[in-house]
Amino acid sequence: MTIEFHKMHGAGNDFVLVDARAQAFEIGPERAALIADRRFGIGCDQILVLRPADDTKHRLRYEIWNADGTLAGQCGNGARCVALFIERAGHYPGHAYTVESPSGIVTMRRCDDGQYELEMAVPAFDAARVPVRLAPARHRYRLDSPWGPLEFGAVSMGNPHCLVVVDDIADERIPEMGAWLQANEVFTDGVNAGFAQILDRRSIRLRVVERGAGETLACGTGACASVVILHQWGHLADHVDVYLPGGHLVIKWRGNGTAPHMKGPAEYIFRGIMDE
Repeated sequence: MTIEFHKMHGAGNDFVLVDARAQAFEIGPERAALIADRRFGIGCDQILVLRPADDTKHRLRYEIWNADGTLAGQCGNGARCVALFIERAGHYPGHAYTVESPSGIVTMRRCDDGQYELEMAVPAFDAARVPVRLAPARHRYRLDSPWGPLEFGAVSMGNPHCLVVVDDIADERIPEMGAWLQANEVFTDGVNAGFAQILDRRSIRLRVVERGAGETLACGTGACASVVILHQWGHLADHVDVYLPGGHLVIKWRGNGTAPHMKGPAEYIFRGIMDE
């Protein structure tokens, strides 16, 4: 038996997408890790599996598997690839619509310039929701680290994120610092570790070491997390350009209690067949 898959990317963050509505497909940690392996599998940062929606008012449901075989709660770049797949299949209704994700409902629409805009989940700043086992002071957390006292913000975007501000986004310590944060016991469910260089109130540079995938060329929820944290700290405006190694995303956020909007590209690479 063979399975059809689709290789896609959003700003360099790459995915294998399988439409399990049209074919029988089961996946678990071992199979996910093999598919994602760049030497022995197809190779990707994450795997997207499409299922029928639990509620028929939504177009479909998607699940996300990390490259290490763990499940993810959300993925903004992957969600845009889902939107592109819906359009390529001829199912785009011509207006905004909703899909089910592991962390809740995502609203999607195609922009006139061919990119996709998503309304993400309302950020959860409460430490228990992230989760992080520290008490914040003025929305900031502090940890003693091998590099001295480390200050960061933390938020859940359906998955856990922390953010450290750096003077230089090319800092060679970032991968090591990200791995150290991910392994730290204060993050009881792991964490996506972001590092941002603030250019001005409307633009930042960002790198993200993702939980279960390592450093990726882009992280959509990481871009949202960085903007809402820095906005809450008073450093950013409501409309921010986020420059990642793989591309450019635009994040809009009006403040606490509202959902951020993320706009960015999605690209189709190829269709393939894998053995069951």
